[in-house]
Amino acid sequence: MDSHTIYSLTLLIISSILSFHSKVTDGAGSVFFLDNPKHHYLRPPAPEPQSDTLSLPEVGAAASVLLGFAPHSTLCAASSSKLNGVLMPNPFDRPRSVFMLEVTGAIDSDLVVDLDNSIFTSARRTKVMGSEHRVDVQLSDEDEVSVVSLNDLLSYAELSDKELTDFASWLGGSYVEDASGPVNGELIIPMENGANLRLFMSKNADKEFIRSLVSLIHNIRRAINIHQEVSESVHSPAELITGKFDGIKVLQDHYGTEGVAENGLELFVTSVSKIFDSLQAAYKGQIVGVVIYGETLATESENVLNVVVTSRPSTRLLEETKVSANFTTIAEVVLVRRTLAWITGIILLISTLLGIYFLLNMPLTKDTLLYSNVKLD
Repeated sequence: MDSHTIYSLTLLIISSILSFHSKVTDGAGSVFFLDNPKHHYLRPPAPEPQSDTLSLPEVGAAASVLLGFAPHSTLCAASSSKLNGVLMPNPFDRPRSVFMLEVTGAIDSDLVVDLDNSIFTSARRTKVMGSEHRVDVQLSDEDEVSVVSLNDLLSYAELSDKELTDFASWLGGSYVEDASGPVNGELIIPMENGANLRLFMSKNADKEFIRSLVSLIHNIRRAINIHQEVSESVHSPAELITGKFDGIKVLQDHYGTEGVAENGLELFVTSVSKIFDSLQAAYKGQIVGVVIYGETLATESENVLNVVVTSRPSTRLLEETKVSANFTTIAEVVLVRRTLAWITGIILLISTLLGIYFLLNMPLTKDTLLYSNVKLD
């Protein structure tokens, strides 16, 4: 075998490995934009998925625009052009509600979109660059937006057998309790291929995965209740539902990327599809989903897209700040104004007294201005 053949085989092996790794990790970071199927807030998906790429700041800017806010002033022209390729051009037709979820782990996007009844099938999919760095999503006014976090995990005491039974029934499965103790049974969920996913609550990885998923559902229901309260108020703010899901990575760390982890991914996709359907119903279609996933998201303990809501100070607060900063100058101005006020008051008082004195003592026999037509002599 000559050197040229060896070189060709080596390149073939390396390209095969890279291709396989790319299929499993899908570029280590991607985003799904979930739109309303009847009223589109996003442009139709590209014919070839992931033909374009977005940076995390651009994803955050897209979420800001969907909420009805202007993107950050640092957004360059090239990034604005990318947003125009994702969002519908009408600035007066925004949902003003966004469901934004980060999912950690090596996710096979082909498995996600190939599942039946999956909302990701018709979603717009784009690669995300620089997902290993945390990015601030700045919203201009805290009075104009309501932010609901999905990161509140249920405690192990709150995760009861009844919760697991209701969760299994919600997915068309069942939960078999164990006599050895509470939350120690077996969860059985039917898969698309006809097999059953069996998760044992006695295993830490299985239990943590289910706890994350049940917590996500609880937080979504809380967000819907908050939306109902907000929608009844006179002033209706924009609404952002944001959080992070680490359950897939928990299964992959314990079982690897195949087998149970793949079935867990299918269970997650099914759950998110049902969740987004419930959000569409509660928000009457005026909500868009932004689901980001990738292995590099796991490097952060908190959300990679960090939402920062700034408050808008009032004019009174600004004036008080100026007074505090220039107290000496303001004190001098107040002293001058009071001095002028007292001097003016004293002059007016003296003028009034003199006027009264001369009025009472003026002679009536002369043709004065007041009595020019009266003659008494």
